[in-house]
Amino acid sequence: MAGSRRIAICRFGVILLKVFWWTVLIGGAAFVVSAFLALPSRWVPWVSALAVFALVESIVFWIGIIAVYLTSVQLGLKIRVIGILCGWIPIVNLVALRLIIRTVEREVRFESEKDAFDRRRAPAGICKTRYPVLLVHGVFFRDTKALNYWGRIPDELERNGARIFYGEHQSASSVADSASELTERIRRIVEQTGCGKVNVIAHSKGGLDMRYAIARCGAGRWVASLTTINTPHRGCGFADYLLSHIPVSAQRKVEVAYNTAAARLGDKAPDFMAAVHDLTQEGCARINGQIGLEPFPGIRCQSVGSRLAHATTGKFPLNFTYPLVKWFDGPNDGLVSKPSFPWGERFIWLEPNGRRGISHADMIDLNRENIEGFDVREFYVGIVAELKKAGL
Repeated sequence: MAGSRRIAICRFGVILLKVFWWTVLIGGAAFVVSAFLALPSRWVPWVSALAVFALVESIVFWIGIIAVYLTSVQLGLKIRVIGILCGWIPIVNLVALRLIIRTVEREVRFESEKDAFDRRRAPAGICKTRYPVLLVHGVFFRDTKALNYWGRIPDELERNGARIFYGEHQSASSVADSASELTERIRRIVEQTGCGKVNVIAHSKGGLDMRYAIARCGAGRWVASLTTINTPHRGCGFADYLLSHIPVSAQRKVEVAYNTAAARLGDKAPDFMAAVHDLTQEGCARINGQIGLEPFPGIRCQSVGSRLAHATTGKFPLNFTYPLVKWFDGPNDGLVSKPSFPWGERFIWLEPNGRRGISHADMIDLNRENIEGFDVREFYVGIVAELKKAGL
């Protein structure tokens, strides 16, 4: 499979880089020592040997570095840039290369073990639920193959037997409009597949959209379960603050720019400000007044929330928003605070040990980052496996 091939290339690249690192270190020292013995009388063979050595090392290095740069996910932009900037500075380049090697080695080891684990349990089909899984994205994103909103999660679920569908609704609309779109989407899935119902996993605003769809749009007849992931059920105080402090003229400029861009990317009637207003505490209070906060009878209802430990451990822009949200609302994932997450019959709070924490984006594997102490793919496997055990 594609993932196995990628890891194989990654492994090959890191082996070459390790060979390069050690041979440059040892060979370089050997050439320095030999220079005192061979120069100046035997400079021709010494220079010739050095040229051959440099050529071979260059070939080994470039094949290795290209292999890992093209296939590694965990290197990320930061380490890639460090490698490029430090690559021209003697000694420092070896330190940077060691960082690259360690990072890719960990990735290869982790992914190889995960692949082997998945192969062993594949026959059990632990995620082969009675009803298919519908993944519902949050605000300001679309379901596309080019940039998979759910990262590596769908592939992991499918490897373990799940059947996956996507919400495919607009990136920005009011909760009511998104709910209407999702209801129609679910109806089509049920009619076309004959599956009867779907298990919905909804992230961020998608959780509000689905609650509204069930409560007001008639989607409940086709929903077996609803799991909300980091959904602001009681709104984002930070959003209220922004709307009250950013001039209306500036808000309108952002709205026009976003709606124009979203329309070009496929949204039929994007509405940036309607989506933002529905995410405020005031907006969510209004919505909850219309649909209630209680679980839906006959539907398995649960919620998930997570905490980012420090601003420095989040990716932009969540590393910027985290301290602001913390000041307004307390512990948060970079966007949504802990008091806003709980809903349904069961609430799962994720706060792994260590300094990293789990951000709003981490919960959908947006950055494809392997977080120590938290395997996001395995977390979703666990969620869906529980739905299967419940007969859903």
